[in-house]
Amino acid sequence: MAGHSKWATTKHKKAVIDAKRGKLFAKLVKNVEVAARLGGGDPEGNPTLYDAIQKAKKSSVPLDNIERARKRGSGEEAGGADWQTIMYEGYAPGGVAVLVECLTDNRNRAASEVRMAVTRNGGSMGDAGSVSYLFNRKGVVLVPKEGTTEDDVTLAVLDAGAEEVTDLGEVFEVVSEATDLVDVRTALQEAGLDYDSAETSWLPSMEIPLDVDTAKKVIRVVEALEDADDVQNVYTNADIPDEVLADIG
Repeated sequence: MAGHSKWATTKHKKAVIDAKRGKLFAKLVKNVEVAARLGGGDPEGNPTLYDAIQKAKKSSVPLDNIERARKRGSGEEAGGADWQTIMYEGYAPGGVAVLVECLTDNRNRAASEVRMAVTRNGGSMGDAGSVSYLFNRKGVVLVPKEGTTEDDVTLAVLDAGAEEVTDLGEVFEVVSEATDLVDVRTALQEAGLDYDSAETSWLPSMEIPLDVDTAKKVIRVVEALEDADDVQNVYTNADIPDEVLADIG
């Protein structure tokens, strides 16, 4: 996939910057609360909660915030919201498919936020199933490159269900079936390899290469969606080649 490495690396760096702004903190804390509510408050017995806590820690979310979210979700502490996961589908300019994952306690607000972000930036909403068929649910683990080689990572995850190891510049991306995510993460831990995050994600089965003008328009849609409080993740099948990304700056 031409440009996948550079574009994925850029998105990874943006996540780090967002964390410093605090917006990502709220989303990561919400993930912890929901994971605890769905699978219990013990991270050792709840892999989703374990990974949500690890990602929050890696993003420098204060430990007190993480622990309070865990307690709210598990019922140990009052105040937990009735979070619901909702998926919205649509198109950005250039026919780029957009899959929006929301975690909200107000469906009407979430729908309004998503519609506004998409339509005001030149996109359009789609019906359920209109673009989701273009994506596959996968497990994705990001491993920092410092002190680690691609061979180290590949050997560690080879027998745990990993399908692909990709060099994204500053991290290695390990992709597996969603059901093999915990096995892959555990294999890395047993090999003594650190990881930044381990979570399920929607990866496109095919990507659309973009020119500079269309890439700018698609990025505007994605950033508008990511700024919405109820939006947790935005997935697209956009492929922004390195030279286009360089022109955009």
